[in-house]
Amino acid sequence: MTRRAGVLGWPVAHSRSPAIHEAAYVAAGLEGWRYQLLPVPPALFDETLRALPGAGFVGANVTIPHKEAALAAAEWATDAAREIGAANSLSFDGARVEADNTDAPGFLAALGEPPTGRAVVLGAGGSARAVAWALCSAGAEVEVWNRTPERAERLAAELGVRAVTTVEPGRLLVNCTAVGLEGEDPFAALPLEPGRMGEWGVVADLVYGEGETALIRDAREAGARVVDGLEVLVRQGALSFERWTGVPAPVEAMRAAAGLK
Repeated sequence: MTRRAGVLGWPVAHSRSPAIHEAAYVAAGLEGWRYQLLPVPPALFDETLRALPGAGFVGANVTIPHKEAALAAAEWATDAAREIGAANSLSFDGARVEADNTDAPGFLAALGEPPTGRAVVLGAGGSARAVAWALCSAGAEVEVWNRTPERAERLAAELGVRAVTTVEPGRLLVNCTAVGLEGEDPFAALPLEPGRMGEWGVVADLVYGEGETALIRDAREAGARVVDGLEVLVRQGALSFERWTGVPAPVEAMRAAAGLK
């Protein structure tokens, strides 16, 4: 019997998740498992989600722009997913949809050190909510910026962090917007000054592509420690893999499939 998993998103063609999970199945010796792209526009999200269990799916990851809708559609959710207000990992118990958020612990695992001091999160979507919640829970002083200030203010009020309209360098910067996905100049679209990237201690970009994003490249060249979006993708994916399969995730095989050294 084939067991299926996949990633729901719009767009989703850029996702490395299929390669990462397929490599994990091989490394873990799991036969009959398949992972696929599930491109779904927002208007069809709920309908598609309800059809997945009957098509042999045991679970699905969720990416832009469906993370808040995924939580709303679930019959059961972890405490973390409810507190964050978004889900990126769904499991199916029969027809019942169960929601979790592996973005938060996955991001902290990718960060590789306890977050301290002031952290600035760019964005107010599902990923930003998870990162802000994770950092706040770990003791960081969290600020959130969004192009639409009202969205940042709503997130801040719900998660107990601070909304800002300008960005000053601090210990950690996390880009949770989609800026960079299509090769955009981050310094034209985000409230950042290219000459000041070296003033950040750590710069993380959840966007990933064929190579480094412009934000990661500039931060690295300026002397900041960087966290690539692929590392975050692998770490959150490993947690979903373990929940669906019941076996430890072969993280190094997943990292290699993502193109990480």
